[in-house]
Amino acid sequence: MRRLAVVLLAAVFVVVGAATPAYADNIRNREYWLASYGITTAWNVTRGAGVTIAIIDTGVSGSHPDLAGAVIGGADFTGQGSPDGQKPTGAHGSAHGTMVAALAAGRGHGSGDGIIGAAPEASILSLSVGFGENVDSDSQVADAITWAVDHGADVINMSFTRETLDWPESWDTAFLYAEKEGVVMVAAAGNRGSGTAVVGAPATIPGVLTVAGLDRNGKASFDASAQGITIGVSAPSEQLVGATPGGGYVLWSGTSGASPIVAGIAALVKAAHPDLDAAGVIQRIIATARPAGADGVDPLYGYGLVDAAAAVSSEVAGVSANPMGDLTEWIRLNRRADATPVPASTGAAMPVPESTPIGSPEGVVAALLPPLPLLRDVGIPLLLFAGFFAAFVVLAVGAVRHFGRLRRRG
Repeated sequence: MRRLAVVLLAAVFVVVGAATPAYADNIRNREYWLASYGITTAWNVTRGAGVTIAIIDTGVSGSHPDLAGAVIGGADFTGQGSPDGQKPTGAHGSAHGTMVAALAAGRGHGSGDGIIGAAPEASILSLSVGFGENVDSDSQVADAITWAVDHGADVINMSFTRETLDWPESWDTAFLYAEKEGVVMVAAAGNRGSGTAVVGAPATIPGVLTVAGLDRNGKASFDASAQGITIGVSAPSEQLVGATPGGGYVLWSGTSGASPIVAGIAALVKAAHPDLDAAGVIQRIIATARPAGADGVDPLYGYGLVDAAAAVSSEVAGVSANPMGDLTEWIRLNRRADATPVPASTGAAMPVPESTPIGSPEGVVAALLPPLPLLRDVGIPLLLFAGFFAAFVVLAVGAVRHFGRLRRRG
């Protein structure tokens, strides 16, 4: 069973205080991304009311002052949390889910105090799953996605990585179900500083909006980001503030924080354009991103720096397919062992035998040579007959020429 590791830079956690008014003001003032990435301007249009964000993580503590009234439900898939998913689980990551949720949809408290998320009027579903050795994280994540879709999630945030490019087939089913129901899937790219130099699943799954990290100056973060061709947009991942169970706050870094900021922006887009499906929401976010890095899709920045105001208000052409890729087509091409053979009469190419890797020399040979039983029962007898017939013709021709020469001499 493969380990899932939460994308979390624990080494840079700095506790900054309890939820006192003086500290809370300081916390709000640290949220530099609200103005710099168009979030406060987008609030002139919507604050995300009516949209639900599912947080698949270590559990969200809805009792934090900044999340009061935001968590409307949830479930536990670890067997160790509470039925509503609000009891943080995991020895080392128990605060992680709460920190993530606050950046997506924190509501602050008092008069401008505490953490306010990108979509402060959106609702949260808390899905607690387990991470680490000897944990069936793969099944828990698949079940959590299905539960979230069935219980009204419009956006699902996944601030974790499998640390591999591939993923289990159970995720095929869960992610396709979310796609069918129009749910926007957002995932963190990972952190170089914690060993993830290249994005891993779920950030590699077609159709998922993958988020890379930026430093305070809007440049690609070295430690708190990763790179890959599946990155969609970039958002702040350094000098973030986080809410922790019990009413506290921390400073932290990681794409675990960049991802929920974008998930909150996706909620704003969905609230402003309720008729859009997941592909349409993602298209607005990537099409309005501020370009950075190389032309086109950059492996560090994706389509660029996220811009919430532009994503909500700009004129953006619609799309008929998810710009982040087609999972159905990926499955058709890469899960061939389970594919149904296509009859030759349809004019389509016959599939390569299951035991032969696609593109291998053996695959080419298998495509050119007839099956062994056909060679044994038909091909070999035909070859023998053809050999005898050829020999007979040669002898006959030789005999005719020989007798012809004798006749001319006589």
